[in-house]
Amino acid sequence: MNIVSFCIILTGVLLNAVAQLALKASVREMGAIGLNFSSSATAFLRLACEPFLWAGLVCYGISVVVWILALSRVDVSIAYPMLSMGYVVNAFFAWQLFGESMNPARLIGMGIVLLGVYVLARS
Repeated sequence: MNIVSFCIILTGVLLNAVAQLALKASVREMGAIGLNFSSSATAFLRLACEPFLWAGLVCYGISVVVWILALSRVDVSIAYPMLSMGYVVNAFFAWQLFGESMNPARLIGMGIVLLGVYVLARS
């Protein structure tokens, strides 16, 4: 894989990660959304006014376009596993932004993921 292809994939991964973080930010104050119709409808109406929700959806839309560019250059068997880099990005920023826990087991897991991505990219 060449550097341009890797950068396109990385851009898609980062856009996807930003989308996840924005969606989390949009529901952070809301708490758990109920699974019955009335509480879900109320929650979705409230979410429709959340700028973070719209930012997340826009990032997803752009990431789809970027992902199509990536797949036109790289085998899906190489590109798709690289999305796992998003787990590492999201875990780090969720820890920083939302105070989610970061423990040694998660750090080891993230290291394994990054090692796997490195091996895959070199193949």
